[in-house]
Amino acid sequence: MSTPTDEQERAADRFHAGDHLALQAGAGTGKTSTLALLARSTPRRGRYLAYNRAIAQDAAARFPPSVICKTAHALAYAALGHRYARRLGAPRRPAWQTGHHLGITEPAKIAGHTLAPTALSNTVLRTVTRFCHSADTALTPHHVPPLRGLDHPEGHDELADFVIPYAAKAWADLQNPDDGAVRFDPDHFLKIWSLTNPRIDADFLLLDEAQDTNPVVEHIFNSQRDHAQLVMVGDSAQAIYHWRGAKDVISGFDGTHLTLSRSFRFGPALATEANRWLTIANSPLRLTGSTARPTDVGPLTSPDAILCRTNVGTMHHVMTLLAAGIRVALVGGGGSLRSLALAARQLKEGRRTNHPELVLFPTWGTVQDYAAYDPCGRDLQPLVDLIDTHGTQAVLTALSRLSHEQHAQVTISTAHKAKGREWNRVQIAGDFTPPKDTDQQDANGRPVPGPIDPGEARLAYVAVTRARDRLDLGGLTWIHDHPEGNP
Repeated sequence: MSTPTDEQERAADRFHAGDHLALQAGAGTGKTSTLALLARSTPRRGRYLAYNRAIAQDAAARFPPSVICKTAHALAYAALGHRYARRLGAPRRPAWQTGHHLGITEPAKIAGHTLAPTALSNTVLRTVTRFCHSADTALTPHHVPPLRGLDHPEGHDELADFVIPYAAKAWADLQNPDDGAVRFDPDHFLKIWSLTNPRIDADFLLLDEAQDTNPVVEHIFNSQRDHAQLVMVGDSAQAIYHWRGAKDVISGFDGTHLTLSRSFRFGPALATEANRWLTIANSPLRLTGSTARPTDVGPLTSPDAILCRTNVGTMHHVMTLLAAGIRVALVGGGGSLRSLALAARQLKEGRRTNHPELVLFPTWGTVQDYAAYDPCGRDLQPLVDLIDTHGTQAVLTALSRLSHEQHAQVTISTAHKAKGREWNRVQIAGDFTPPKDTDQQDANGRPVPGPIDPGEARLAYVAVTRARDRLDLGGLTWIHDHPEGNP
């Protein structure tokens, strides 16, 4: 982008005027390049807050020396995290051992369920993690994660009554910089730093991927408003990590709101497909594709990447392609699937498991019944089908045969893990299923499809915008026949 677009020039004008800025930037529109453009246009000292270390390292080569590119964790470490260096190198220890040090030594009866010390300890540690991701100053019951089987409010309240005192004890343990029972990690010193209301020494701050910002980072960023110019950039339509504590901080930001809508990644045909999903997701943004990059939309026989809705969906493709002798890579390596498969094997062998998703189930049969008949367990049905069809050993064997991406013929990914990535030829997997039909009928007597969930629309938008040269809509082809797909 040797010549800035009109939208980028408008952003530069408002930046020079001293406005606090929020840039809604669609897929492939040059988010980081625009921030670098702003940084190079001023002699002032800046800080760029990156989503992760790899992004920070890449940005450091693109920004001028006057801008320091770090993650929020790196800033926190330099400020006070280094005091906890001795604890950061501590070896991993089982959750039950940590819980024992905190005083959890016996099973507890909660809402009719008997929870083992390991399950209770895991819940306590996850409570502390959720607190660390929040902007809250004290532990409260809403930090306690829900457990399957304790989904009703009364059950969660009873669980919270047990967990919160131990979580408070764990948090007190983490304040000791020299030693403690709870394993210390970077989220802990980031939270400790945030509670000091830190002042970042800079004339302006740049926050990238703002739609996936944890509330604790949002608090740190917004706290600099009185002495530094704030600029955030992101895509609210790509806010797909709410389930792990992330928050879209763009929409409610107090400042001048501008857009970047011209994509340099793909052409007009793919922009049209992206805009279908942007409309459904209630995004005000609409993309314009690059005429210099004509992206085709149509079937593919040899994609570079296959994007799935679920982890279980990725495994179906991994096992099918491996059986055909094709070298396969799985983005993320399959660790979460491996742990679920191991948990399923324990239950099938008549043993209890400590996996947080399955900890309350005494047998595999109870998991099968829960997935089949309980509305809260429907998302487990694909896992049950995978295990019942192939067996735990076949799944574990397939995961052990994965290749690294640079050596693979096809890369498999969930849409969540594909975010921020791009490939030349992308195929959408078949597990992006349409919403169920309603009990109404159209003029031709056909069932009227149900409404599309905005969260699912955002995930589909992420998936279809990963392609550069060709997109095979595959499992999302149904959108062309859905009433919401033709606005």
